[in-house]
Amino acid sequence: MAPTQDDYDTPWKDAVTRYFPAFMAFFFPQAHRQIDWRRPHDFLDQELAQLARDGELGKRLADRLVRVYTHDGGQRWVLIHLEVQGRRERAFAERIFSYHYRTYDRFRRPVASLVLLTDDSPRWRPHRFCYQLFGCQIQLDFSVVKLSDYAPRIEQLLRQSNPFGLVAAAHLLTRQTRGDAARRHAAKWRLTRLLYARDWDKQRIIDLYVLIDWVMRLPPELELVLWRDIQTLEREQAMRYVSSVERIGMEKGREEGLREGRQEGRQEGRQEGRQEGRQEGRQEGRSELLALLIETRFGSVPPAIRARLAAADTGELDAWARKLFSATSLDEVFGGA
Repeated sequence: MAPTQDDYDTPWKDAVTRYFPAFMAFFFPQAHRQIDWRRPHDFLDQELAQLARDGELGKRLADRLVRVYTHDGGQRWVLIHLEVQGRRERAFAERIFSYHYRTYDRFRRPVASLVLLTDDSPRWRPHRFCYQLFGCQIQLDFSVVKLSDYAPRIEQLLRQSNPFGLVAAAHLLTRQTRGDAARRHAAKWRLTRLLYARDWDKQRIIDLYVLIDWVMRLPPELELVLWRDIQTLEREQAMRYVSSVERIGMEKGREEGLREGRQEGRQEGRQEGRQEGRQEGRQEGRSELLALLIETRFGSVPPAIRARLAAADTGELDAWARKLFSATSLDEVFGGA
């Protein structure tokens, strides 16, 4: 089976955006208690992008800048700069400091820098930036949570009522099963059954399954097995959440791609045919998954968009998928198509 390339940043960004209060309660409970959740919170995406451009800090997919209100009547509102960091970065602490002071300079409001480290380097725990010169000292201590610290407690995560227990478990299990497709399939199927067993509304179950599905990628053959099991589960429990027309179409596309690959393999070599079949099936699968995400966010998919999805290559599909999670309209994803 061909190896899969794991994508961690996109699911985290989407999860934080959709369920920010739950995220804060799970990873930063002290800050969560100080926020007045009766008042709305706002994601300042454009402002953060401008700060990054002004400081030549680069585009950071998992960065979020959030305006919240506190219980302290002395402050009208404050800002949270949140970073989900999935890999080691030499100048990471300096970058957090740069975002922090640029945010304060832009808004003149108190700023809290909060960091979730999702990398697999146990000893890498940046939490401070400081320097001193001629009797002057600058220091920023920022709050850090290391996701790998939860690894010994995966069973506890799976019992959490907070949805980020499952999200964190999915991330950790994805890292633990890297290179072992059979174990990952078993872990993904278990998470799926646990998700269906929760007393959550339909939309939350769909949202969280999409996140789990995105991060826990499987080879096409095992995806087919998983989706058949999901369809059986939904029939047994008389519920229909993630098994949909789009998913059935994706499954058929993968099967057809594999069949075509096998036929070509008889003529030009079995190995080459299998690889091409997997590639075609995987690409059609991505197209149908993106159609499902679009329908979940914006309703029915226009025929013109479906045509573009069907004709797109892998790079285009990945680019549209990244835009989709922060877009407010289809025009933002497809450029006014």
